[in-house]
Amino acid sequence: MATLTSDGAYTFDNGTPDAVPQMRALESFLDPITMRRLARPVLRLGSTCWEVGAGGGSMARRIARAVGENGRVLATDIDPTHLVAQGNLDVRRHDVRADPPPGDAFDLIHARLVLLHLPERRRVLRTLARALAPGGWLVVEEFDCTTPVRVLNAPSDDAAKLFAQVMDAMMGVLQDHGADLGWAQDVHTEMALAGLTDVDTITHSQSWAGRSTGASLYETNSRQLAPDLLAAGLSPQQLDAFRRLVRDPGFAVMSYHFVSTLGRRPDQAHTP
Repeated sequence: MATLTSDGAYTFDNGTPDAVPQMRALESFLDPITMRRLARPVLRLGSTCWEVGAGGGSMARRIARAVGENGRVLATDIDPTHLVAQGNLDVRRHDVRADPPPGDAFDLIHARLVLLHLPERRRVLRTLARALAPGGWLVVEEFDCTTPVRVLNAPSDDAAKLFAQVMDAMMGVLQDHGADLGWAQDVHTEMALAGLTDVDTITHSQSWAGRSTGASLYETNSRQLAPDLLAAGLSPQQLDAFRRLVRDPGFAVMSYHFVSTLGRRPDQAHTP
């Protein structure tokens, strides 16, 4: 997805050459996890769904297949460059921070790796909760970046230290752009405060070997954030060594912690 910084600029821009490999890496890792999370009773045949910050559209397409021809899916993004409307899947340009919800009776609203980048994340979550139909589900999924990513195997101690140094710099850049690296830990509480019930949270992480699709996400992010990383004091040589490292099949690292939280709007009571 395209994510805005606190000053209105893009952190991860859907229009850049690195956007496609970033989205493909995320989809490969996260889509199977998310689809298990959306199993019944969350996602049903005939449901009306909203995919917020749909990015490359992989989850919107999966959901559209799952709800069947009598269901509807709306995929929105601030930059819908990579989204294609087809069948029961509609596409709309939409800024979830500023535009009113495109409806108020969704059976499912799904937002993945969206709210942590938005300074207005708590207000946006409440807006999403109010857009649910009675009995509808809100699913918010984020990376928890508060714990340093653990290196499992590296060719040398210096290589492991370099990985940690570059990752620390990347997290600093994201924070400078308005991201809340610990927001994933707050979503459960915020859903309860928004009046949702049956709130539930799970966390997933796994090892990524060098040269894997997952490890490629670290390299892609280092390219997308390169100007800021250089401004933060890293050298071009360090970034090159970092990229070689994550392509080394002898390297292994844990993924980011992926936190999935869902909650249901009560059948009768109105959410705050």
